[in-house]
Amino acid sequence: MPLPSMDFDPTEAAIPWRMLKSFGHEVWFATPDGKPAAADPCMVTGEGLDFWGWVPGLRKLVLGGRMLRANLAAREAYAAMIKDARYLAPMGWDQAKAEEFRGIVFPGGHRARGMRAYLESKILQDLAVAAFRADVPVAAICHGVLLLARSVDPESGKSVLYGRRTTALTWQLEKSGWLAGKILRFWDPSYYRTYMEKPGEQVGYMSVQQEVMRALAKPVDFCEVSNSDHHFAKKTSGLDRDSEGDASPGFVVVDGKYVSARWPGDAHGFARAFDAVLREEARA
Repeated sequence: MPLPSMDFDPTEAAIPWRMLKSFGHEVWFATPDGKPAAADPCMVTGEGLDFWGWVPGLRKLVLGGRMLRANLAAREAYAAMIKDARYLAPMGWDQAKAEEFRGIVFPGGHRARGMRAYLESKILQDLAVAAFRADVPVAAICHGVLLLARSVDPESGKSVLYGRRTTALTWQLEKSGWLAGKILRFWDPSYYRTYMEKPGEQVGYMSVQQEVMRALAKPVDFCEVSNSDHHFAKKTSGLDRDSEGDASPGFVVVDGKYVSARWPGDAHGFARAFDAVLREEARA
């Protein structure tokens, strides 16, 4: 599981870590410098997610931030993950070789401060290319899919996602967070947008969904929840998250040995689907 030095989403890393461990898998970590990573502190504590969060004396007064931060299950999983021996002694990104692992998980995160180095890393993009070439199972959630979209195989000149079906953070979910953040974090209105449009670009052009779609063979390869889905409202509200006991709010896409999901609300089903892929691969 490659991670940036800081600002990854705690749910998207810790829930898959906890569940994959519970399924019997050993999870290794890789960071830029071989030192333990740290999640986005706002998503862990909720501090800074209320509209008074810029005031030092009031920052620790968390009200709305309790709803916007990672939920209890994710915070507990994160607290356990950061004590794990492999988490505390990660390898460097440049030490990770795709063929040495049974699978690779690419979590996401939206805070530009730490995530851009991860999303723009040529080392990780080369790792992704090597994994797809070697037919190693790969899973990516949220912005992790954006990293894959940018991973171009030099032989074909196309993204590793070209010709595959995938989902990722949808513009609907990203825009909802961005609009809420413009009010609650008015001093940092682009907190929920890792990349913003340049002058002349249409709003949403630099969203995760739009960039991922530009890397695909055809637009319909980007998968979203069907209007006919019995749980459509729960899956698209941005308020409901899946859990170990309730998969209905989640949405996961499996294309062969590649698994993708949209956001933290899909994390349990995402891990469960990747476990199934790994087990099927082991039986082959």
